[in-house]
Order: sequence, then C-alpha cells, then structure tokens
Amino acid sequence: MMAIATVNPATGETVQVFAEMSEADVEACLAAAAQAHASYRLTSLDDRARWLRTAADILDGRRDSVAAMMTTEMGKTLASAKQEVAKCAVACRYFAEHAAGFLADEPADAAAVGAGRAYIRYEPLGPVLAIMPWNFPLWQAMRFAAPALMAGNTGLLKHASNVPQTALFMQDLFAEAGFPAGVFQTLLVGSARVERILTDDRVVAATLTGSGPAGQSVAAIAGSVIKKVVLELGGSDPFVVMPSADLAAAARVAATARCINNGQSCIAAKRFIVHDGVYDEFERLFVKEMSGKTVGDPMLESTDVGPLASEQQRDDVEDLVADAAAKGARVLCGGAAPDRPGFYYLPTVLAAITPDMRVYREEVFGPVASLYRVADIAEAISLANDTEFGLGANAWTSDEAERSRFVSELAAGLVFINGNVTSYPQLPFGGIKSSGFGRELASQGIREFCNVKTVWIGG
Repeated sequence: MMAIATVNPATGETVQVFAEMSEADVEACLAAAAQAHASYRLTSLDDRARWLRTAADILDGRRDSVAAMMTTEMGKTLASAKQEVAKCAVACRYFAEHAAGFLADEPADAAAVGAGRAYIRYEPLGPVLAIMPWNFPLWQAMRFAAPALMAGNTGLLKHASNVPQTALFMQDLFAEAGFPAGVFQTLLVGSARVERILTDDRVVAATLTGSGPAGQSVAAIAGSVIKKVVLELGGSDPFVVMPSADLAAAARVAATARCINNGQSCIAAKRFIVHDGVYDEFERLFVKEMSGKTVGDPMLESTDVGPLASEQQRDDVEDLVADAAAKGARVLCGGAAPDRPGFYYLPTVLAAITPDMRVYREEVFGPVASLYRVADIAEAISLANDTEFGLGANAWTSDEAERSRFVSELAAGLVFINGNVTSYPQLPFGGIKSSGFGRELASQGIREFCNVKTVWIGG
C-alpha cells in the first residue's frame, strides 16, 4: 500500500509522512458531512457565493506558497503551479456568479401536461465522495468542489496519497473562507478504504478522476448500491495536422501540449497524426520544439519540463518507449532518463509506430509523443478514432469543410480546432468510451450532483 507522504520528485527525498485516518476518524467525518448537509442545503446561494469568493481571494493572496507546495509534492513547474492556483480562483468566482442562473427553476409547458404550473427544480443530493488524482492536485479537486458546494452538496475528498499537503489545504481553504463546519472535509485514507466509504448510506454519490481500472472499480461499487457517479478517466488524444494548417503554430502548440504538466495530463495531445503532404516539415518543426524544451528543477522559472511525479511513473514511461524502440519505432529525440537525481524523462518523439507497440494503444503519461503519417482526412479521422479513449481531440486546418468533418466525426468529449485542448469553467468537461461519463464544469457539471426534480401543480 502506498504511504500517504510528500516525496519531492525532483530529488526523491521524502519530505513528510502522514498518518492514515482511523476508522473512528472517518466515521466522525461521515457524520459531520451528513449533519452539515441537513442545514447547509438550506443556506442561501448568496451566502455560498460569498464564501466561495472569499476562497478565491485566499487563493490569489497565497498563490506563490500554494504553488510551491504543489511543485514540491508532484513536480509540476512552479510557473504552471501558479497558473493552476489562479485558475482555481477563477473557477470559484465563476460558479459564485453563475450558480443562481444554472440552478434556477425552469418552467415547463404546464398546459401540455394539464397543470396549472409545472417546472423543473435542481436540488442538492447530499455528501459526495471525490476521489482525485495527483496530476492537477488543486484544479481537479476544485472543479468538483466549486460547483458541488454552490449546489448545496457537502464534499468528502479522498485525494491521491502523494499529495496530502494539497489535500489538507483544500479542507483548510473552505473552512477559512467561511463555509460551515463539515461542508468540505479531507479523508487521509488509502484506496483500499474507498469501498467502505462509498457504500456508507450517508454518501450519496461519487466522482472520480483517474485511471481506467480505478474508474471500473468505483463504478462497480457505486452500481452495487445504486449511487450516482461521474468518471473522468484516461485519454490518448489525437492531434491532426492538415496541409492548410499553420505548421509553425501547430508544432509549437503540439510541443506545449505534449509537455504540459511534464507530460502528465489526461487531455494532453499524445498521438500526432499528420497529412503526408506536410509530414516531413511538421516532423522537423516538432522535433526542434520538443528538443528545445528545458528539463530541470521545477522551481526555476527557466524550466519547461520538470520531473515525473514518481519513480513508478518514470519507469512506466521508460518501459513504453523501450517496447516501441525494440519493435522498430524511430526515436527522433529524447528516449531516455537524464543522469541526475529525481524522476526526470527527456521530451521524446517516436515515429514509425505500428499497432503491435504498446504506445499505439496505451496512454503515455509523460513527455512522449507518437507521430503518424496519413494520406488524407478520412485516414486521419479513422486513426484518431482507433482508440478505446474519447476525451479530447485537436485538429489543425483552415479549410472550413475539413473543420466541419472533424467536429462531426472525431469521437471525443471535447474537440478543439486550431487550439490546444484545455478545460474552462465555462465549458463542460468529460469524455466518452473508456474516458468515462458525466460532465464537470459549466451548467452541466453543477447539475450532475443535483436531484432534477419535476414539479407539477394542479390548477
């Protein structure tokens, strides 16, 4: 079982180890969440919005220290960690401002159903268990918490075991912002204890961001007790480049996308599918961009790519690249771990990928890109969709007919044309196929953990 501990990925040093909660501690949290919900669900949206705006102010005021904490825990560059903190503040303010509109009663056609009045009401469900990953330790938790708390639910956060300081900060943040006791609590427990918590009658639903196997497990547990669950799982996002694209811009964004968060992002482009007419030039530009990334201490502003989050992560990436190279893939740059302390891996580009290589099917959670050459748009779309995943997809073209085909035919929850796939509070986020189901963010996300109540009133 993984220890609950902060291990600095840049050095391999264990910074702090945390004791796992006892059963009595967990029981107290469950009781507090249920008790808090009974009264919190009746608080006004104005009060919730005020508390959430205060949380945003705290995040802005402590951006640098919170960012440094995240960088120490999971290795993201300090610059990207600061951006993550700022993004969380934006999300808090967004839901504070828009929740009233998203949750307002919706009138229905009363005459059509023989009523004097008919409408749809959105009401909170209760305590929700959030099982969150380490790669965006603040943002992934906040994109659940901000809408869920605004809707009137209470939250129980089971975070990844390698980011305990961030997990505890989340609990302290909402308490300091003014939310009532028990509304948001962190559970320092291992994954083996999720089933017992999720099947507790006081927990009404769950959301998980993580791996496919973790999603299958949580979905099965939730299904066994008939509880709502939202799953945001892995991705192997395609990045299609057509002849009419701005190749320099596409190559620059492609390298940024593949190396964002040190290559550890579910919605990062991973498979780069390039039309034969521009393949050679794109390959040249892309390899130059990837080779030019500065790998180093994530605390330095000059660093583009820091370490992977753990030794296991680094080893997994090494194994995937070694498998591809052994089966004939061309390693155009990188392809190795640098000789230095910490869990680093060089930005890597692989070409001549074949279906027998693991990288063809598996998600590579590190700064490794796979290049593919295709003859036309039909082959590009077919290859893009030849994956069990369906989270995000990129396409680069200035041809309107091609854009229309990509939007219609790419099998993904998010399709971005001529821009990097990312998440915004204003847009729903989630995938299809093995990338999960349900949505986070926007109006769709805040309603996921609501009872969509039909109200019919006679004349």
